[in-house]
Amino acid sequence: MSTTVDIDALPPLRAWQRKALVMYLRQRDRDFLAVATPGAGKTTFALRLAAELLADGTVEQVMVVAPTEHLKVQWAGAAARVGISLDAAFRNADMHQSRDFHGAVVTYAQVGADPGVHRRRTMTRKTMVILDEVHHAGDSRSWGEGVRLAYEHAERRLQLTGTPFRSDDNPIPFVHYERGPGGVLTSRPDSVYGYSEALADGVVRPVMFLAYSGEARWRTKAGDELAVRLGEPLTKDLTSQAWRTALDPTGEWIPQVLRAADARLTALRTAGMGDAGGLVIASDQTAARAYARIIERVTGLPPVVVVSDDAGASERIAKFTESDERWMVAVRMVSEGVDIPRLAVGVYATNAHTPLFFAQAIGRFVRARRTGETATVFVPSVAPLLELAADLERQRDHVLGGPKDDDPEALLREANREEKELGEDDRKTTETLSTTAELDQVIFDGTSFGTPVGAGSAEEEEFLGLPGLLTPDQVSMLLNKRQAEQMARNGGRTNADRGLAPSSVMRSQTAAEKRILLRKQLNALVASRHHATNEPHGKIHAELRRLCGGPPSAQASIEQLQERIEKIREW
Repeated sequence: MSTTVDIDALPPLRAWQRKALVMYLRQRDRDFLAVATPGAGKTTFALRLAAELLADGTVEQVMVVAPTEHLKVQWAGAAARVGISLDAAFRNADMHQSRDFHGAVVTYAQVGADPGVHRRRTMTRKTMVILDEVHHAGDSRSWGEGVRLAYEHAERRLQLTGTPFRSDDNPIPFVHYERGPGGVLTSRPDSVYGYSEALADGVVRPVMFLAYSGEARWRTKAGDELAVRLGEPLTKDLTSQAWRTALDPTGEWIPQVLRAADARLTALRTAGMGDAGGLVIASDQTAARAYARIIERVTGLPPVVVVSDDAGASERIAKFTESDERWMVAVRMVSEGVDIPRLAVGVYATNAHTPLFFAQAIGRFVRARRTGETATVFVPSVAPLLELAADLERQRDHVLGGPKDDDPEALLREANREEKELGEDDRKTTETLSTTAELDQVIFDGTSFGTPVGAGSAEEEEFLGLPGLLTPDQVSMLLNKRQAEQMARNGGRTNADRGLAPSSVMRSQTAAEKRILLRKQLNALVASRHHATNEPHGKIHAELRRLCGGPPSAQASIEQLQERIEKIREW
């Protein structure tokens, strides 16, 4: 078919997209890496660039490589809307393609299975390849080698990602790395558009995290009964067991959190987001189906369940996207790339906690449709998730050969293990006795608000009923107001003050857990001073840095955080 595409008929670009397009057209390099937060419009940017290169004859065909079968369909649909025809049904066995198409969409697994097919296609016609969520090219050696072999002769290669890069030492094909201090190699993106920038531009929604703690009681395989409070300073193993116990659908933690999440969804719909939808992300298929039964009891309506990348999954997701149904329950399929703009409430009911997976999951809720829409995600109040929620705006590059916070092999296994593996062995070794839930804190813009309140209480309802159409400044203002009211009732004690552990317990925590606790306390004290003096949060933090020295609190050491806490208490 003709490769002519009407550029003037394409939708207007956002500022970051125009800047990246100009940069690309000026450089005209074979490889270009664009890192943009989920919801920012990577697909639109890529298709505009493809249209430009098709129109000026730089390339004759476009190939898109996506992580999943559903995303193949989504890419083909988006391309068709701008006049680019991509075959989402292309198979390796087809070898050749109808001239009705400008190219095709395939998966990384498809390329890895027979890279020779795609290499021959690339060498016979000048090709632009779009590698969507390019970190997947490092998921396995066969995928990475397959992508490299298939597209090493491509005329143009555009790499896209919207999430933190991998934590392993596998280089990603066609990504450029620069050597830094100590010989460490770090990925070098050509264009970066982070969550904080997108939030300031109104491109994405602000995300409010509601962290729920509560008591978890379980019996071990040896017959010992244990009872702990979720979110309190615990060893890593106890935290993991308490977390899994809380997520057990036979307890009360999950039903109470799902009731709260549905109440929040109702508040958003009443406040102006009439079609707002909710998504529960489960650890495995068994839990997903159990959560779906609980949602049906709570709401009276059965949710949409998507448990695997099967033949009907794409149709169910597409139908949910266009409907006004309230809830969807999924395992991993809706964690990355799937575009459902009306999703505004999430329940993170999984024990996956790599930065990669968390960023993918939260990315499903941030796509803005109009000014003032907010997103709310319910999470277990455990140190790994609180750290990720507080650092949502942090940009991470891919580092090769540098120090890692965790075992890279364990992180890789966690990010890629199959649905059926998640949690099954753990359930065999423990028996859930009981769980309860309470709202522990609200995290917004890296700051912790509120004091613990019981599930179903009037104080919880105040947080669940926050208006759904608010600017980030209005969200902060209301959360500060709620916290001030709670502090007045509690004699001026903040959530961080109440949560401080004795020094003997502090010494048993990991460094990451200590930092979270101290950052919570510092943020709460800064919020209290803001309410008393009306000084902006940023100005207070800046003054503490001036007096005490050191980097921003997100990068500050334990000692630096402790020094700032002591200093602000002296004011």
